[in-house]
Amino acid sequence: MGMRMRAVLLSAALVACSSVQRSAEMPSLDGTAWVLSDLPGRTLLPGQPATLQFQAGKAMGSDGCNRYTAPYTSREGALEVSPGAMTRMACPDDRMQQADAFISALMGAKRYRVGGGMLDLLGSDGAVLATLAKQARDLAGTAWKATGINNGKGAVVSVASGSTVSIAFGTDGRASGSAGCNNFTAGYTVDGSSLRFGPAAATRKMCPEAGVMEQEAAFLKALESVATARVEADRLELRTADGALAAMFTREGGA
Repeated sequence: MGMRMRAVLLSAALVACSSVQRSAEMPSLDGTAWVLSDLPGRTLLPGQPATLQFQAGKAMGSDGCNRYTAPYTSREGALEVSPGAMTRMACPDDRMQQADAFISALMGAKRYRVGGGMLDLLGSDGAVLATLAKQARDLAGTAWKATGINNGKGAVVSVASGSTVSIAFGTDGRASGSAGCNNFTAGYTVDGSSLRFGPAAATRKMCPEAGVMEQEAAFLKALESVATARVEADRLELRTADGALAAMFTREGGA
């Protein structure tokens, strides 16, 4: 075989190998969700981690203080996040500084790298600006404690003092927990971000504490209205078909 032919074949092999590696190492970001695990040069504050989700051309999540959404484009490892919209809630100075550092990393990213369940946001010089861990979003096998419930009057209110409202999603398609006074169980079905509950069966105990029975009725009614679920770090939001918040939860320890 002549030198020219060997060179042509070697070049073709290198191109094919490069294509396979690029495809394996640079998967699409669309439909993925992540939780901040490292900002170089900073020790992350506990609680309220920053999150990042890529969906239909939008990068969205929480910077650890405020929520944001911004257009993004990505192709073969290149990434560009454009300025978008953000809420304006005030947080303690140290959390605001961390939030600003995360948003700066996100907006400054020019490339990305995915591997081992981690996402690195890279600058134009290849330096790691931020590292995020893949967010598990399956509900089956998880347990949650309610922090807010739609009261059926257009407002989401905190759980009554001294009571606990909880829900656990079994791997058998059944959800169960405490509605604040009585225990309940209901079937559930999940399809992507869609979530539906079947009729709930509950025990019949009466609790004398003020507001607990009204809260229980509101919670069970809120479950009937649920159409979508969003898991973000240690938080779960259940929303109605029109986007109203039905209930919100924090993850139970060890779930």
